Parts: sequence; structure tokens; C-alpha cells
Amino acid sequence: MTLLEPIAPAGGPPAKGPYSPAIRAGKLLFVSGQIASDPGADLATQTRQCLANLRAVLEAGGATLQQVAKVTVYLSEPDGWAVFNPLYAEFFGAHKPARAIVPVAAFPGGFKVEVDAIAVLAG
Repeated sequence: MTLLEPIAPAGGPPAKGPYSPAIRAGKLLFVSGQIASDPGADLATQTRQCLANLRAVLEAGGATLQQVAKVTVYLSEPDGWAVFNPLYAEFFGAHKPARAIVPVAAFPGGFKVEVDAIAVLAG
């Protein structure tokens, strides 16, 4: 087994740059920032898509949302937390990973939110 193993969901879109959707490093899974597929969608729709993408990449790497230890959220809308937080809670349920909030002025292409994560693999 290689020290660093690239991970990508089967049938998922390829990375749009020189990076992997995730990298497995020992018992850790580092998931790259996930964005929505439609930059014109509203924040709620983009949030759902980001979190669904995150879940798909985690599953491809052998993890679940319940194994996420750390999440970083990038939001371009200053008041977006009222929309983001309930949807985030819906996806994660009672599990509450550590989380950082990073406000950004803008994303290329008009995206409103990006989410990355680090999960701890079982076994």
C-alpha cells in the first residue's frame, strides 16, 4: 500500500485541477473542498450539493460523516449561517465535528460555499 492514496468517487466528476477529491494517509482521509455543480443556485441548494458531494467522497474513501473529525466551511455570504447551519445539522445529525468558519469575499464562478473535511478511518 502506498503512503498516500488518491480517492475519487466512482462515477463522480473528475477534479477540475491538479488535485485529488481526497487523499488517504494512514488512518486519516483528507477531503478536498467540495462545491456545488450550479454556481447560479441559491445558498441552500449549493449547501446541500456540497454536503452530498462530501458524503460521496467520504464513502469512496471508506468513511462516513460520523467519522469526520474536522470541517472547514468557506462562505461568501456574510449572513449565510442562518441558511447553512440547519442543513449542516441535518447532514451530520448528533455528530458535531470540530469546525472552522472562513468568510471569503468571492469564489471564482460565483459559488457561495465550499466545504472540506478530515475523517478518521476505522480499523
